Amino acid sequence: MKQADGKYIFEALNWASSFLKEHDRDKNVSELALRHVLQIDRTQLLLNLREKLSLSEWFSFQKLIYQHVDGTPIQYLLGYEEFFGRKFVVNPDVLIPRPETEELVLGMLERVKKYFGTCQGLDCIDIGTGSGAIAITLKLEMPELNIIASDVSKGALVIAEENAKRFGADIQLVEGDLLEPFIGKKRFDIIVSNPPYIPLSDRGSLSTVVKDHEPPSALFGGLDGLDFYRKIIQQLPHVIKEKALIGFEIGSGQGQAIRELVRELFPLAAIEIVNDINGKERMVYGYIE
Repeated sequence: MKQADGKYIFEALNWASSFLKEHDRDKNVSELALRHVLQIDRTQLLLNLREKLSLSEWFSFQKLIYQHVDGTPIQYLLGYEEFFGRKFVVNPDVLIPRPETEELVLGMLERVKKYFGTCQGLDCIDIGTGSGAIAITLKLEMPELNIIASDVSKGALVIAEENAKRFGADIQLVEGDLLEPFIGKKRFDIIVSNPPYIPLSDRGSLSTVVKDHEPPSALFGGLDGLDFYRKIIQQLPHVIKEKALIGFEIGSGQGQAIRELVRELFPLAAIEIVNDINGKERMVYGYIE
């Protein structure tokens, strides 16, 4: 790093953390932004706290912090979000991948092996793929799976395709509304989805960083947040094989309602509601035979 008249790294981080906190933003954004500007990892950042930033680095860092305080998600400013140890390209056309969704992917990886015994030849659909994080990660972790990723948004599919090429993930992308493109044409062993599940009534409680910048179509699931689950579950009989595994990310408190929706059509299905690391309902897995 060049010595110049800019701030020391530790001074820059202290300034940004305080400024972010004053404006009700996550102070951890300071590290993410500075690592991006300097193109270094966290270990390198911590080892160089007493190095000076160049003026251009300092100004670039300030700009990112000011833009984030104004409301733009840091992930959109940086152009990526880390998911499963990989940097996925994101922009305002797609929902920013969350750590909870990593838990969904982990849960699916564990249950596919347990339920089917083998991954070879299994057909999987990721509904509402967005950035492609779920579909691409499943393919990279279980290459034997045949994976289709669908989305109604053309903009989202452009990003998903870019990410698939970035990681060399051989998945098929399909434009369409939920499972409609496959009814009467294709059946699946595995259905996975992180659909919009925030009730419209909860809009006011969301951070402006989320509600004013991430795509509403990827956030809100109707009055009670369950609209997309209802539609997907109603379509399941037309697209699943005789034995199927389904996995949904859900909102806290929605597990029992989704269990009942599945049981209406599949009375013998085994339904598993799983909490996240914070103890909140976050995933539903269904075993249908």
